[in-house]
Amino acid sequence: MDDLEFQSVLFNFHDVILLMTSMQCILFALLLCITNSNHIKSTFFLAAFLFAHALIPINELILWGAEFKLHVRQSNWPSLHFLPNIAYYFDGPLLFLCIKSLVFRDFALKRLDLLHLTPFIIYSAFIATAFYGNPLDARLEMIRSESFVYSANYVTLEFFSKLVRIFYVIACYVLLNRYDNLLQNKHSNLEKAHILWLRALVAGFLIVIVLEAVLASAKIITFEFVVYSSIGLTGYYMTFVLVNLLVFTAIRSFGMFEQVVEEDSAKKSTDEYLLNPDTADKIDSLIKQGQLYMDPDITLDSLAETLEIMPRDLSLLINRHFGINFYTFINRYRIDKAKNMLKDPAKKDRTITDIYLAVGFNSKSVFYTFFKKFTGVTPTKFRQVH
Repeated sequence: MDDLEFQSVLFNFHDVILLMTSMQCILFALLLCITNSNHIKSTFFLAAFLFAHALIPINELILWGAEFKLHVRQSNWPSLHFLPNIAYYFDGPLLFLCIKSLVFRDFALKRLDLLHLTPFIIYSAFIATAFYGNPLDARLEMIRSESFVYSANYVTLEFFSKLVRIFYVIACYVLLNRYDNLLQNKHSNLEKAHILWLRALVAGFLIVIVLEAVLASAKIITFEFVVYSSIGLTGYYMTFVLVNLLVFTAIRSFGMFEQVVEEDSAKKSTDEYLLNPDTADKIDSLIKQGQLYMDPDITLDSLAETLEIMPRDLSLLINRHFGINFYTFINRYRIDKAKNMLKDPAKKDRTITDIYLAVGFNSKSVFYTFFKKFTGVTPTKFRQVH
């Protein structure tokens, strides 16, 4: 072996980050599968997402790795060249199904979910005809000259795959908002829900995918190479960090997730039973007299049991008669009680922290948010005025 061959570099530092990301995804996915003794659906979907995501760095190395792509092109393996690219059509749907199975207790795959395969089918049909339909020598030339990856059809499909992934990440965010709304119909305190970390991770993946969409569009719109390279490297490092955060937070938090039942509003009748105003006034009086709202852990089910009413009927009453969800309904009583305590001269020595804890709040920020929403001022200002 001569000196030049000995000194040749197969991976630069940026490529090593891609390789580490791929290896971590595979190892974490295997770990999740092995330890998922309870056969939790969301864990299997997360493992599948990581397996798919392991192919993305490999695809980047094959197509754009500084030295690695040259070794691949000399290997005469054109049949495998574009296979890792299928990950771009699977990771979005898998992340969406992972979150959906995580938050909904009644989740089950349906025939309609086969539509998630549509982008993959489009890609498979294209690559089978436009690339694999050519003779071996032609495919080798298309790879080595990069004429295929810069062709108008391939560039358009690549940009389409990025748009599909953006759509799925946005769908994940919408799904989390829906989950949050369902929780607000059941709980008076949401501090135990712990979905902020998942929102942050979804937002992080959205940023990475948007950067990739910008890179895909750069093949259509001319960019300076420095800008092009910087965007790509930023995406590599963000993905490496996000994969680590996703796995470690998932291992710690997936088991603590409170699942809810996915409500199908289409099945609800327009003439559904509605409780009358007299019943609403009676319930309002019972809550005030018993100060039931001061229990920080009160839920729709526990309140319904105390009031001797069906939880579904109580939820209907709150939503339709009062026009708010359970979360706002209970915290409105708490704010009214806090206002009375802040105005009471006998309680002037009690701190605001003492007061918000006494009326049932667990979070200072939530208390301040609701207080300003209902009064227009902060608790401190309210106490000064009164």
